[in-house]
Amino acid sequence: MRVDHRVDLYRERHVVSRPDVRVKAQSSERGGEMTTTANDQASVSVMLIVPDTPAAVSWYKTALGAAELWNLGSVAALQLRGAPFMLHESVPGKKTEQSPIEAGLTTTRIEVFVDDPDQLIGLATKAGATDIEPVTGHQAPWGTHQQGGFTDPFGHRWSIGDRSPIRQY
Repeated sequence: MRVDHRVDLYRERHVVSRPDVRVKAQSSERGGEMTTTANDQASVSVMLIVPDTPAAVSWYKTALGAAELWNLGSVAALQLRGAPFMLHESVPGKKTEQSPIEAGLTTTRIEVFVDDPDQLIGLATKAGATDIEPVTGHQAPWGTHQQGGFTDPFGHRWSIGDRSPIRQY
């Protein structure tokens, strides 16, 4: 495998601070090499399994100010200040698609980074969120990171913090 020349271009433009890490192009299943374009950016989203999608859509819109992108009834896409996330109603009998309430636990935490974490946690609190964790300062390599959190009525744990962890240091 050869090192893709775009890695060098990326390093030049983005000042990659780890010259010991080399990114190699990987073969695709079709036998060719994987390629990307300058505009090829990935987006990562989360699909939250909920027991009642219409109720969840209503709560996220009211509590967090989420905007609806589309809604098919049992599946919906919302965005929170430009960050998309999706909801899917739990599937009876399918263990891999239970809501945290049905499963009795959650193994994922939704992280949201905003300018004012207190404000968003306050909105969620007023709308009935539980397990409220007030915003506190946490020491990190880049300084103090402000973060708090809550659990929504559907069993999902949310951590709301300032934008400091999503910058390169």
